[in-house]
Amino acid sequence: MTNTDIRPTPRPDAPAEESRWRIAARDIASGNAIISVLAVVIALVVGAILIASTDDDVQAAAGYFFSRPSDLISAVASAVSGAYSSLFQGAVYNFRRDNFADGIKPLTETLTFATPLIVAGLGVALAFRVGLFNIGGRGQMLVAAAAAGWVGFSFELPPVIHLVAALAAGISAGAVWGGIVGLLKARTGAHEVIVTIMLNYVGFYLVSYMLRTPGLLQAEGSNNPKSPAMFDNAILPGLFGSKYNLDWGFIIVIGATIFVWWLLNRSNLGFQFRAVGENPNAALVAGMNVKRLYVYAMLLSGGLIGVAGSYQVMGNVTSGFSSGIDAGIGFDAITVALLGRSKPWGVFGAGLLFGALKAGGFSMQAANGVPIDIVLVVQSIIVLFIAAPPLVRAIFRLPTPGVAPKRRTATTKAAAAK
Repeated sequence: MTNTDIRPTPRPDAPAEESRWRIAARDIASGNAIISVLAVVIALVVGAILIASTDDDVQAAAGYFFSRPSDLISAVASAVSGAYSSLFQGAVYNFRRDNFADGIKPLTETLTFATPLIVAGLGVALAFRVGLFNIGGRGQMLVAAAAAGWVGFSFELPPVIHLVAALAAGISAGAVWGGIVGLLKARTGAHEVIVTIMLNYVGFYLVSYMLRTPGLLQAEGSNNPKSPAMFDNAILPGLFGSKYNLDWGFIIVIGATIFVWWLLNRSNLGFQFRAVGENPNAALVAGMNVKRLYVYAMLLSGGLIGVAGSYQVMGNVTSGFSSGIDAGIGFDAITVALLGRSKPWGVFGAGLLFGALKAGGFSMQAANGVPIDIVLVVQSIIVLFIAAPPLVRAIFRLPTPGVAPKRRTATTKAAAAK
């Protein structure tokens, strides 16, 4: 026997080698993206249960379930499929229209609803990546809307210049309002959650006061707390003409998404942001000025949310605005940032989803009589499961990230075969 004939004898208890595809499947199953997708799936299932339980035909069929159970099953299927079909046709494409131009209008409505959600979500997500919890979106949006609106109705400027000036005023106001939070945290150690909550109230009552005061934001000769109408030059033009509500604000949001992605993933400042978000103590030891980075992060976060506030008064709003101009977007942006896992393109996709829920929810209510509150319940359930990944993993029996599965050895396999 030659040396070349000698082969190593495998140990009987050696673990079986895991295939490359199995490893890839486990990595996908234990990742954050699948948690977000499954959270949406669970929310839609719960929404289907609520839709069925509130449907009159389902309730009637449930009364004689034991005599004809098929009627209840048919009624549930009809209620759920009809509601979600209306949701799709109100958010993506309406097949009942005669031509493509009319059928695609729901998608443009979805993009219109999603525009402020995406950019506000980007602002919240940027703060998240630095370890800051910015829940002051409402106050930042309100002061930004007030600043952009004041420029929009107080000056008569050339078209492009007027748009840029109003948008710049809104971004600056939002950045200053957010920068106050960063400055207080850096200089005094004040917790950003408390400060942002308080500034939400300050911003709301400040704008409300200005809207009731002639010479500030209140329309001249009016007793209502409402601003004058914006000049046409300060209103964002439509992207596909006057037939659709979608305007150039959506293009601005795409640019903002690209900017935030570049900032976090390709710039030195973004690297420092991520380092501080992972471990501020280690970043401080590495020579980074953590306090200054907190201020920069809140300035940028407030500025992005300021874009959303500016859009609320510049996006086809010709009759003035009131103190409810934020429309709850400042708080919805937190949900969008959580669902998008604080990643720019994840936030973009989450904003589109929530925009579709908003646009389709009205159609679902009108066509099927489904309460619009069910859409809010779906959104809330998404947040619940996004905040509890172990619960999602337990429901779908997904592997825990960072924990390798138990491998079956050759001895174990032989014993199992017997």
